[in-house]
Amino acid sequence: MRVIYNIVILQIKSLLFILKFFNSKIRSFVEERKKVLKILEKTISKTDNYIWIHVASLGEYEQGLPIFKEIKSLYKNHKIVLSFFSSSGYQVRKNNPIADITVYLPLDTSKNSRKFVSLINPKMVFFVKYEFWPNYLQNLKKNSIPTFLLAGLFRENHWFFRWYGSGFLNLLKSSVTHFFVQNKDSIDLLINNNITNCTLMGDSRFDRVNTLLDQNNNIENIKEFIGNRICFVGGSTWKEDESLMIDYINKNNNNLVWIIAPHQINLKHITDFQKKIKRKSILHSNLNQNNITTTKVLIIDSIGILTKLYSYSDISYVGGGMGNSGLHNILEPAIFKNPILIGKNYINFPEARDLISKNGAISVKDSKEFENILNELIENKRKRSIMGGNNFDYIKSNLGATKNVISYLKERK
Repeated sequence: MRVIYNIVILQIKSLLFILKFFNSKIRSFVEERKKVLKILEKTISKTDNYIWIHVASLGEYEQGLPIFKEIKSLYKNHKIVLSFFSSSGYQVRKNNPIADITVYLPLDTSKNSRKFVSLINPKMVFFVKYEFWPNYLQNLKKNSIPTFLLAGLFRENHWFFRWYGSGFLNLLKSSVTHFFVQNKDSIDLLINNNITNCTLMGDSRFDRVNTLLDQNNNIENIKEFIGNRICFVGGSTWKEDESLMIDYINKNNNNLVWIIAPHQINLKHITDFQKKIKRKSILHSNLNQNNITTTKVLIIDSIGILTKLYSYSDISYVGGGMGNSGLHNILEPAIFKNPILIGKNYINFPEARDLISKNGAISVKDSKEFENILNELIENKRKRSIMGGNNFDYIKSNLGATKNVISYLKERK
């Protein structure tokens, strides 16, 4: 199985080399990774002890952040190397409060993984959620390096639980020191496959969003822009989500102010979106004291402020659910006691199912349903308050994942 995997990885590497000449994102993906080993050769000190933390992208980084902070505090005499797989995650968090060194993860070839592990020589390693790279795991195992999975999620249809994935399942068993998983289904699945070195930690995203209450959520001119109007925040929206809002905005002119943060922050998308809105709209980069009170729709054209925007919201919509791109983080507005609207495709997101069942979130299937439900929430302040309170209580009742992991590490230290 490993031979086949390595052949596939080398084929992917060759394909990426060709495609980089035709696609700027792929070119960046390839070129940036070529630099990583040289960067490590220059920055890694043989006299220091290192902990390696790897995340796929921004979502996994945010999910693990409360744990990373505690690990940094617990192992004060260690430096941290943080690696990202995705370009988007790396670009947003290449400067972060956790890591001493932040890099891309090189492709999982035998040569790359052997060199990467050898250079860092980590005293322990943490992977988050789904990151299973066979060659990296093999080299960590070969060097007897303690390796932990944080916030793991396992499903019966994962390929390594099938007959043809038995080799990789055995690698997981032998290379991962301990599995910290999010739910009981994952625990049961591991135990049924003779993996008993596992702990139910819960979901550290709850711990992460809980810290948003303590951050500085002030954004210049936003409070003045809202004034005494009801504030609707649409977060991480895609075209399918935005079509609901465009229909409503153009049809209704009530006491509602709109703040919309598209998932795709590029000029063409934002320009096309803005042209479809008949009410007065403005980009956040152009917002100032002179146009605050006369504007109906504010479109966010920067990244990194969405969680702060939710703190101003009376009603929130979380994007991704009207299409097939995947629902974005519904927990972020929940901690600010927001009633939440989402699209129709949410079944694979347990927290969305939970909040719907607890009457904190509502799924809409089309523009008409969106209009009816939004009108009801605008008119019924008590309903907004009840829904928001349900969401807040849900977050608070699920805290503690970070504590569960750190307690284990303290006992092991």
